[in-house]
Amino acid sequence: MSKIKKVVARQVFDSRGNPTIEVEIFSKRTSAYAICPSGASTGSYEAYEKRDKNNKKYLGKSVFNAVNIVNKIISKKLKNQNLHDQETIDNILIRLDGTKQKKNLGANTILAVSMAVKKLSAKVKGVPLYKTFLLNKNFKLPYPLMNIINGGAHANNNLQIQEFMIRPDKAKNFSEGLQMCFLVINKLRKIIKDLGHSTSVGDEGGFAPMINDNETALQLIVKSINNSGFKNGKDISICLDVAANELFKKNKYCIHSKKFISVNETVKKYIKMIKKYKIKSIEDPFAENDWKAWSLLMRENKNKIQIVGDDLYVTNLERLKIGFLNISSNAILIKLNQIGTVTETIEVIKFAKLIGFKTIISHRSGESEDTFIADMAVGTGSEQIKTGSLARSERVAKYNQLLRIEENIKVKQNMAKI
Repeated sequence: MSKIKKVVARQVFDSRGNPTIEVEIFSKRTSAYAICPSGASTGSYEAYEKRDKNNKKYLGKSVFNAVNIVNKIISKKLKNQNLHDQETIDNILIRLDGTKQKKNLGANTILAVSMAVKKLSAKVKGVPLYKTFLLNKNFKLPYPLMNIINGGAHANNNLQIQEFMIRPDKAKNFSEGLQMCFLVINKLRKIIKDLGHSTSVGDEGGFAPMINDNETALQLIVKSINNSGFKNGKDISICLDVAANELFKKNKYCIHSKKFISVNETVKKYIKMIKKYKIKSIEDPFAENDWKAWSLLMRENKNKIQIVGDDLYVTNLERLKIGFLNISSNAILIKLNQIGTVTETIEVIKFAKLIGFKTIISHRSGESEDTFIADMAVGTGSEQIKTGSLARSERVAKYNQLLRIEENIKVKQNMAKI
């Protein structure tokens, strides 16, 4: 039995230049560390992120209190615990916090510890991290939901929809999928440049041109797919993250324009958009408490496209069960820091698979060089991964890790079924 000898936390920085917490766990002979990500567009039911709101030196964003909690409290509780008993360690952390949304210790504090334990356990066992989750064999690579145009809270432009993504549906393997996305991104860059717009990127690496409406963004993407020699909706599909929490007021939505309209009108416009642009996936089309609107879209979803709950579920088993009973969606986005431990995250994935939901492992807009989610996507048999565009090293790091895993798996046709 390998035991935890020491737990050390420190403040580091994420991809937005904001402080975040890193935790390093030590066994007798080695150590492993993990960095907690942070979201910009967050659901109100997410687990709590602990920050030093009164620390003016870091504008209230530092995590020194979280660091102290690890170094002074959690380290004592975990010393000499069995490193390979993830569930017991995570339950110690959950009990130590004692609140539903991790408000005492902070989900960021707890998660950094939980992920570091998982990493060190794999390291001590001498096995790749992806082999330590749910699957034992027949590993598959997830399809990337690659962000190519940023809007909403992720960019300083006038687009209502937060993420315009592409998915390389006809890719036989992960390498081919990346190559297909690479072509489309470079064609899109040229189109945007030729129109006189900036090719600077948003938080998640997608272009953030100063365009004013969703239709224009969708037309640019279709053109870039065509110019790459692919068929839209067949070889490569468009996928959206609406982040509708940000576009909701008094039971109305301003998703399709600046004008607020009813749920019924919004659904009609969604159906029209899906048909016109052959969209295959829509994430958070409605607000986190508007269960009736979600169910209405699902009833009207004749094309059976993927309807993904993110803010709706916040990787929370209780909310996922409500969504299942209400027929609110057919897929769930998985973000570790929404719930706070590896064990709880895996429980949600297990249940999602049991009820036939697709699982999509996701990054956050405030990321790091940590590649944990790449291994988790493969190890849990998740069909897709959201980790940004082929830009910004904190996004590309995950794709590079998946390329390494693909090499390790050695199967020519290695993509999960979508």
